[in-house]
Amino acid sequence: MKIAAGLVLTALVVSAADWRPATESELKALIPARASVEKEHIETEFRTASGITDGKDKYIAGVVLITAGYAAEGKYSNFLIVQAGIKIGDLSLSPGEYVFGWRRKDEDTLQVKFYEAHSGKFLGEAAARRLSRVGRIESFRISPPKDKASIQIGRFGMSYALSE
Repeated sequence: MKIAAGLVLTALVVSAADWRPATESELKALIPARASVEKEHIETEFRTASGITDGKDKYIAGVVLITAGYAAEGKYSNFLIVQAGIKIGDLSLSPGEYVFGWRRKDEDTLQVKFYEAHSGKFLGEAAARRLSRVGRIESFRISPPKDKASIQIGRFGMSYALSE
């Protein structure tokens, strides 16, 4: 039993180590200029695009939405493409397209709510905590598991884990 558990754990570690930041050309091929969100096609701000890949045609990537003038304004801020399952807090996201928005819970925490992109169905929420690091702040960034599996929203971040 211990050997089998060790083999599974090793397989997950090796798999996570294969993930790397996606290149700009990979992101351009993946991120739509307009994301389908409910019944609208909302512009994306490509300069904020970030993602990771396993190098074998699976990506986890996202981008900031330009929601001014759309029904989504104030509800969603980001579009997220998941091609390999991930878990953020207690929320599991299987391969698909998602949107999320956030509101400040307190000085050190954002409440981040996730929805299916096409239907707008609420899926769950996670907390993003204020990052203690000093340096460059990006509006949106996904770090690969080998660095520190996190999704950064400005000065806040939330950890994730690969679930496949």
